[in-house]
Amino acid sequence: MNCCITDLHEKEVINLSDGCRLGSVCDVEIDTCSGCIVSIIIWGKSKCFGLLGKTEDIKICWNDIKVIGDDTILVEFDCPEECKRNNKTNPLDSLLGRR
Repeated sequence: MNCCITDLHEKEVINLSDGCRLGSVCDVEIDTCSGCIVSIIIWGKSKCFGLLGKTEDIKICWNDIKVIGDDTILVEFDCPEECKRNNKTNPLDSLLGRR
């Protein structure tokens, strides 16, 4: 399968190690000497509608990409702490008896 860099921009990135949904590809890092893609970059999530800034961008090495599908990119790497915190359940769920 061949795809353009603009096609990568539309794909959702999911981490295989914990099922974390990381976001969409926003940028690509290219080695200008060899012409190879070095990594993909995902923008950090905004805090409080962007008023309090955003989390760090996530940089995933090309070697950590396992599968590039039609709609998603599956990667396997150690997820940053910010991502793990964003995917935790709501504390109110346990109080209300939801799981």
